[in-house]
Amino acid sequence: MKVDLLDERGYEQTMRETVLPSLDACRSEGWLTASAGSRASQENDAGKIHFVCFDAHAFGELHISGATARFRGAVVISHGITEFAEKFNEIAWYFLKAGYSVCIIEHRGHGQSARDVTDPNLVWIDDWNRYIEDMAHFCSQIAQEYADGLPLCLFGHSMGGGIGAAVLEQHPTIFDKAVLSSPMIAPRIGLPDWLATAFINAACDIGFSKRMAPGQLPFVTALSDRDYEHASASRVNWFHALRMNDVRRQTSAPTYSWVREALRLSHSVLQSNMCDRIETPLLVFQAGDDDYVLNPPQNRFVQQVRDGGCPAELIRMDNARHEIFGMPNAAMEPYVDRIISFFNDPIRL
Repeated sequence: MKVDLLDERGYEQTMRETVLPSLDACRSEGWLTASAGSRASQENDAGKIHFVCFDAHAFGELHISGATARFRGAVVISHGITEFAEKFNEIAWYFLKAGYSVCIIEHRGHGQSARDVTDPNLVWIDDWNRYIEDMAHFCSQIAQEYADGLPLCLFGHSMGGGIGAAVLEQHPTIFDKAVLSSPMIAPRIGLPDWLATAFINAACDIGFSKRMAPGQLPFVTALSDRDYEHASASRVNWFHALRMNDVRRQTSAPTYSWVREALRLSHSVLQSNMCDRIETPLLVFQAGDDDYVLNPPQNRFVQQVRDGGCPAELIRMDNARHEIFGMPNAAMEPYVDRIISFFNDPIRL
């Protein structure tokens, strides 16, 4: 299916006058408590997870130009670190036009979901398995209803892609198709893995768990030239305006504990016996100009999934930044078209 992208020249106006009113017409939100049997729910501060959903049936009643009349299932969006549901409104718009309901989970420490630190800049997690339990519970309790018996697909970006990869391994029957965009199969730390692991573990052991990780900064109001490099200025400015308008969207930095858990997640996801468990057809997009995650572990992950007998394809976008969905239309068009074509292709048993 060919998707008409938003014109970058009138991006803000189109978002405000067309996209957002249409999304609001089919939008619902809620909070989900961890399942009774999960490890997270047994902690003294399990908290609640916020989510936003868009119903494709209600969207279809709006008769949007270029939208399909065919309902195809649902897509779960799993966002990256420091992100929030509203950042994916444009992507949700394209999925809705293609016939998919959209369900966005705001991971712990993000957006309106439970936070375990008082500093709004920081993301803290004590055990990466909480993310996986939250996601699996969200899919079984909320997203499956929106799929309504048709395929449930995954779109995971960065940290959300790493979480998605772990969910595919630990819960291999949840999703029917999965797209991982610049997934955090391994974070870019700037140190060899063994040294980073030893340093971060030692820092957590001496009480630095909830402190801002080295090299990170609080939220800043000014964009830098690097933010615009290769990216769409219209999209970058829109994302930043969303953050400026709500302090809950200004989360900006991981803690030492988050880095420790990101490394532990990576070590688990890359085990060959875990990759062997994946049964969901997989499409991975790799950004050639990526400041946040490492490319070689993505290559290794895809190859190990293939070796385990599951279809997996890696598409490298040489000049793309980490947030591929924030690139200019020349890069966005083949990216979005390929994702939707992948979701639309019949599932081969």
